[in-house]
Amino acid sequence: MSVRAFFQVAKVENAASPYDTIHLKVFYPAQRSASPQEQDMGIVPADEGRSPFKVVIFFNGINCGPEIYQWLTVKLAECGLVVVTFAWVAQNLPGIVALTPGVELKNLAPNTYGTAPTASALPTLLAALERLQSEGVLAGLLDLDHIILGGHSAGGRVAIESADPRFFSQVVGAFAYGAHTAAIVQLGYPPNTILPLPDALPLMLIGGTCDGVIAKSSHRYGVDWEHATTPITRSFQEAIAGNRGDSYLLLLEGANHFSIAHPFDSTTGRPFLDFPATQPEEQLRNLIAEAINLFIDAHVRHQLKALETLNRYSVSDNPLIAAFERK
Repeated sequence: MSVRAFFQVAKVENAASPYDTIHLKVFYPAQRSASPQEQDMGIVPADEGRSPFKVVIFFNGINCGPEIYQWLTVKLAECGLVVVTFAWVAQNLPGIVALTPGVELKNLAPNTYGTAPTASALPTLLAALERLQSEGVLAGLLDLDHIILGGHSAGGRVAIESADPRFFSQVVGAFAYGAHTAAIVQLGYPPNTILPLPDALPLMLIGGTCDGVIAKSSHRYGVDWEHATTPITRSFQEAIAGNRGDSYLLLLEGANHFSIAHPFDSTTGRPFLDFPATQPEEQLRNLIAEAINLFIDAHVRHQLKALETLNRYSVSDNPLIAAFERK
């Protein structure tokens, strides 16, 4: 099976021009047909035998181009998923133009947090998926009742904070790499506060023991983290009540903040804060992709074998697994 992708453009309601346009790249399982349309335009049909396709929407980190996650989106599409990445240049902060996952800052404030989603791009992306269901190579092939949110860094945070059926009934789970729910003191929170997650759907939090970006950003939260993974661990322990057996914490030995990025781009974002990775990068990426795929297969596709394999991480002798918890 091959993986193909196409591009789309969507307008964001209530966003001011010129910051009201999102560019999407949609990856899907494809099946070559040798049709004139394929030969002349490069439009390859979807592999309809694997449909309806469950959908992953992936939120990039701030100033992290979506192309650095393409290795992961291809691996997910190879497993029969449709995956959407996007690029949105906007002003999350007045006067600061950035490539953003879309962060609704007003919904992070103490008086509004938990009452509305923090992923400001999500309504636009969901509307774009509805259009794809009605026209083009994916028409009629999407399972829009099973959408998974995922992301990296700030994008991971808005993914896990917005995975709430009260906001979006079609979202069924979420995962994040290098993300946590520590509260920013500049928004009015007391130091060392961990904000709660919706805790209504399956969640997976993944982090690396060498995450220098998290370690060196602790001043934003009014605390010095004991370990680079402390806010991720605390988010799992304190922000999720659990008890359903579908929430996970996976810490990767030697992974850093950008172990999920390949090829690595040192020109944007804050990679200068990161610690060096101490384990082979390709092996770390393979484990990240494997864990995410198992999580989706276990809790969205309800495959018992995937659930059993995922749970064996807790007794694994894999040197790349620093910690694994489930609740």
